[in-house]
Amino acid sequence: MVEVENRPIVQLNNISKYYKSRASFFKASVENVTALKKISLEIFKGEIFGLVGQSGSGKTTMGRLIVKLENPDEGSIQLEGQKINHLKRQALKDFRMKVQMIFQDPYQSLNPHLSISDTILEPLTIHGVATRQERQAKVIKSLESVGLSPATDYMNRYPHQLSGGQRQRVAIARAMVLKPEFVVADEPTSMLDATIAIQLFRLLLDIRDRFGVTFLFITHNLAAARFLCDRLAVIQQGEIVESGTTEKIIREPQHDYTRKLIAAQPKFTYGGPNAQ
Repeated sequence: MVEVENRPIVQLNNISKYYKSRASFFKASVENVTALKKISLEIFKGEIFGLVGQSGSGKTTMGRLIVKLENPDEGSIQLEGQKINHLKRQALKDFRMKVQMIFQDPYQSLNPHLSISDTILEPLTIHGVATRQERQAKVIKSLESVGLSPATDYMNRYPHQLSGGQRQRVAIARAMVLKPEFVVADEPTSMLDATIAIQLFRLLLDIRDRFGVTFLFITHNLAAARFLCDRLAVIQQGEIVESGTTEKIIREPQHDYTRKLIAAQPKFTYGGPNAQ
């Protein structure tokens, strides 16, 4: 099992992100909508860090900023002590090798026109990793590492020919084929039934332990976060309202919003002031 190191791999310093609201028939003016407000946190190397909040809380926006699908309007983001806000050209390409994302809906994130083999080959080709023959071996190894074995049974299929759980395993294999150091997993099991979700949670834990990958796990589900995460941050309307170890937050929630999230999970009890 990987030992969590007491040093941050990712740091967010006073991050804010704004979007412009759309004008409508009744409202012509355009206003800024705050998605994230002055967010600061550290994610330690080797841990699975949970970001928990309801829909619209800003948690997906944070994930997209970290992987540089979007840029913050204020503040800075660091990967291993280096600012990533303004990376360009080769520096940005090198960053993409180190940081990957697993999206919520594998059917939308996988190109329906590419075979499973070509889907996983694509990042290797883009980054010029290994020879053509070696890439094929990496595809096989990556598929088998996520439980799609024998890999030859899946390589020539297309996304629509797989189940939802199998598609998400392919998405994980694609993210891991470059051997990243940090992975953002954005609600990766929210579209799957509970049995398949548990299997994928165990797969993520196994990947962390085998390869030393650090994860940011984004979820609305505190039960999932409790199963996976070493530490949590609870986000409400773009602000972190509480953070700490997973068990401490669940057993001793300090913020009313956290208590409401816990109350929405019927299997949870906690020793807060409203406990029965």
